[in-house]
Amino acid sequence: MLSHYPDRTELVSAMADLAVEELTHYREVVKWIHRRGHITGADTKDPYVTEFRKSMRQGSEAYFMDRLLIASIIEARGAERFGLVAEALEPGPLKQFYVSIARSEERHYELFLKLANLYLDADEVQARWDELLDIEAAIVESLPIRSALH
Repeated sequence: MLSHYPDRTELVSAMADLAVEELTHYREVVKWIHRRGHITGADTKDPYVTEFRKSMRQGSEAYFMDRLLIASIIEARGAERFGLVAEALEPGPLKQFYVSIARSEERHYELFLKLANLYLDADEVQARWDELLDIEAAIVESLPIRSALH
């Protein structure tokens, strides 16, 4: 988004900060994986995200809105999933890590939604948000159950 919308300075600043935060999370995940004697796996396409992205509309403003709202929904689901994992863990550093990641994902969800409302009409954002939640529900219902967090 940084390179596609350079004139939207709030978005550029927010995405630069988000990129740093996400890379920090990735570094921490790698540390946890290595501490446990494992290695990272190959990156694969997430069927949920792949299918959800198919619902993005054409047209610059519609596409921009959909990018922000779909990102927000994906981050919200990440927050929910990381939170559930955190609840299931025994107290300790790993639980604290998952709690931290869940809170971060929640902030990201709120950030993308805030940016959508900053740059686009709030009523249109709300209407599309509701549509995308219905689309997401159908996607989730159609996908097989698998272990995935985000």
